Amino acid sequence: MDLSIVTTMYYSAPYLEEFYTRVCAAAEKITDNYEVIFVNDGSPDNALDIAISLYEREDRVRVIDLSRNFGHHKAIMTGLTYARGELVFLIDCDLEEEPELLGKFYDELKSSDADVVYGVQQKRKGGFFEGISGEIFYWLFNMLSNNPLPRNSITVRLMSQRYVASLVKHQERETIIAGLWVITGFKQVPIVVKKPYKGSTTYGFGRKVSNFVNAITSFSNKPLVFIFYLGCIIVLLSSIAALYLIVRRMFFGVFLTGWPSLIVSVWLLGGLTIFCLGVIGIYLSKIFMETKQRPYTIIKALYEHECRDG
Repeated sequence: MDLSIVTTMYYSAPYLEEFYTRVCAAAEKITDNYEVIFVNDGSPDNALDIAISLYEREDRVRVIDLSRNFGHHKAIMTGLTYARGELVFLIDCDLEEEPELLGKFYDELKSSDADVVYGVQQKRKGGFFEGISGEIFYWLFNMLSNNPLPRNSITVRLMSQRYVASLVKHQERETIIAGLWVITGFKQVPIVVKKPYKGSTTYGFGRKVSNFVNAITSFSNKPLVFIFYLGCIIVLLSSIAALYLIVRRMFFGVFLTGWPSLIVSVWLLGGLTIFCLGVIGIYLSKIFMETKQRPYTIIKALYEHECRDG
């Protein structure tokens, strides 16, 4: 098998037929020995039915039906695990990323002798809030992580099989795939692409915040180090303040009442304590989830024809 094309489905029904036609046209300019893998991530619409109809009439189509919605990143990892091609093209099927990028990525992969060619947005899609929130995410993540992420990278990428084989060895249950792409290593080359904005997204503000917290705590221990130093600073400052009050009382006979300032200090320290315990709790919960060794997805059904040549 020369090429595997992997995509995930979630509210994808309106795009599948056009996506399949366009991505096949792009693939056939490179090879006629390829496969298209659709991963159904519990899509609530009839995307699965459309994918199965494509499978029934095209022997190069494979469909992986997950038992429920596990999330975009875990669905991607499942699809990559089943990819058999010497090259693997990963792309979303909602047509925000043009299937014709395959040819451009293939030329760059061959000319650069890289293992990965990935897309970077020419300009971040969406409005003002989308742009600002994205900048804040990358700034904070790269400040706290030892493995900085390329800014505005997107899903679409062409990868060698040896890179994919190394990537799917990661078995984290709390999967942030952008971080896994980076820490897997190999030579990776970016290509600037224009990604149109269709005006809606399944990633709301709450989900973005959740992904950010998950990303930081999955790829960095710096929040725990920060808590240690924060505790040292508070102990130092409180010791200096206590010494100052003792000196004033013993040598100058000054007694400070200051109940409002005391209450504010109690609330401040109480809030910091709860915050620090919360951060530690997140790390402990991740350890708890990882030790269970649960599969990160469960496949309900696998639709595939006999293995094609290669």
